[in-house]
Amino acid sequence: MNIILITACPSGMATTFLAAKRLEQAAQRQGWSVHVEMHGEIAPLQAATADQIANADLIVVAADHVPAPERFEGKRLFQAPIASALPDPNGFLAQAKREAPIYSSPAAPAASVSTAASSAGGKKIVAVTACPTGVAHTFMAAEALSEAGKAMGHAIRVETQGSVGAQDKLTEEEIAQADVVLLACDIDVDPSRFAGKRIYRTSTGNALKKPRPTIEAALENAALESSGSANTTSDNKSVKEKGVYKHLLTGVSFMLPMVVAGGLLIALSFVFGIEAFEQEGTLAAALMQIGGGTAFALMIPVLAGYIAYSIADRPGIAPGMIGGMLAANIGSGFIGGILAGFLAGYVALAVTRYVKLPSSVESLKPILTIPLVASLVTGLTMIYVIGEPVAALLNALTSFLESMGSTNAVLLGILLGAMMCFDLGGPVNKAAYTFGVGLLASETYGPMAAIMAAGMVPAIGMGIASFVARNKFSAPEREAGKASFVLGLCFISEGAIPFAAKDPLRVIPACIAGGALTGALSMLVGAKLMAPHGGIFVLLIPNAITPALLYLGAIIAGSLVTGLGYAFIKRGAAQVAVAT
Repeated sequence: MNIILITACPSGMATTFLAAKRLEQAAQRQGWSVHVEMHGEIAPLQAATADQIANADLIVVAADHVPAPERFEGKRLFQAPIASALPDPNGFLAQAKREAPIYSSPAAPAASVSTAASSAGGKKIVAVTACPTGVAHTFMAAEALSEAGKAMGHAIRVETQGSVGAQDKLTEEEIAQADVVLLACDIDVDPSRFAGKRIYRTSTGNALKKPRPTIEAALENAALESSGSANTTSDNKSVKEKGVYKHLLTGVSFMLPMVVAGGLLIALSFVFGIEAFEQEGTLAAALMQIGGGTAFALMIPVLAGYIAYSIADRPGIAPGMIGGMLAANIGSGFIGGILAGFLAGYVALAVTRYVKLPSSVESLKPILTIPLVASLVTGLTMIYVIGEPVAALLNALTSFLESMGSTNAVLLGILLGAMMCFDLGGPVNKAAYTFGVGLLASETYGPMAAIMAAGMVPAIGMGIASFVARNKFSAPEREAGKASFVLGLCFISEGAIPFAAKDPLRVIPACIAGGALTGALSMLVGAKLMAPHGGIFVLLIPNAITPALLYLGAIIAGSLVTGLGYAFIKRGAAQVAVAT
């Protein structure tokens, strides 16, 4: 008997592959010939061909909806939720064989996705996803929301605002027709184009891990936002989604390209010799001027300016950048820049809300009153109150980091490495990363080296584990391991998320152990990193990482601990606990 087996779950991750594996094994035990079509993120889609469909005796769909159902016209097709297939795959297949009806397309004329969704009681949803680095979480959350929305019968369009800018950008017509706007963003995005629409805000992490509940919450709790209320709070949002964390990550997101570009340009100047930039008029001096003298000089003003922007929208940018520049000039560094950004943002927001002017001059408020008052308050506070104490604190921290012995360095490396691997791109990971990036402005490069090295370990380790213990991983998991290995080399920890979602009690400890070891070794050998991103490929730039071979050795050691450790403690593929 020839069957086509189709599985899909809202997140496109663990449940999709568990159901496919269990159903495939059950079918093979009955002597059936099976083609498996999995709609998920870990492995590429292998859609059934026209010949396979023509020769199939039965189509079995374990999903909330049938993908592209028109291709199965005239075939026996059985469809049920994926959760009903997991507990008893043999019974599920027996029911499918017994009850599958002949599939025929609805008699109604074809309609667009939006029309179909509306006529079936579904909603029209537009969404935006954006994470601080704009790499992994942004696109994984978008995929999860798209799959969940379609499975729930809604018409959903997701725009990603990643590191390369907005992709699949929403049109004005789509926004106008939408019933709800879902903003799954860890950074601030411009909400002005959604004026008059019901908006629900959450994080990319929630959208990725719980896409269906997120959409349900959006449909139930979305509300109109008045002008300037984008940052107001509501009871159903977490602190992470609505306050300090989001504002800080917005600043870091805008600062990051400045840091990466500046660090790489500084590293390129070292190609001509560590002290070659001291010779005026040389290319090395020009590269140092661009990277160190300009890009790094803008780091703290940009950080402060966009923290203030996240709080008070555009009126916060000018006072925030002014406060950030003062912080840099006074020597209070990234700590002073963060404080200046929050101060400028909240002062600008207070002026916006509480300072009332005659209607004849109200239009001058955003270009005159707010920048003047917020810049004056922020500047005077930085000069007379915050600047000098914070500068002293930063100098003490820098001196401690530069003078600490090997024991303290190893302990710091263990802490930073463990934090990078604790939640794979979550708030703990981002806190460690922000700490390392901030220290680059004070020319302290050791912690950043440990942070990037440790952040590469989880994804590389999962790739190693899936190769070493192949018999413990299903075919899709082995394919996911290859992708995870490449992502790890690029310093994208999120490559390990599918494995952590499936087996967190084993994956997370294995990742933390390897990351802590890598962080400790990096600090022990005194590794220094000029650019805070790029992964293993930064090694191609001479002197961007020193000492390069020992640093590479630290990454290899930690990755082997994670990979071999997880390969040892992982149970066989058939024994993995089923989770719905």
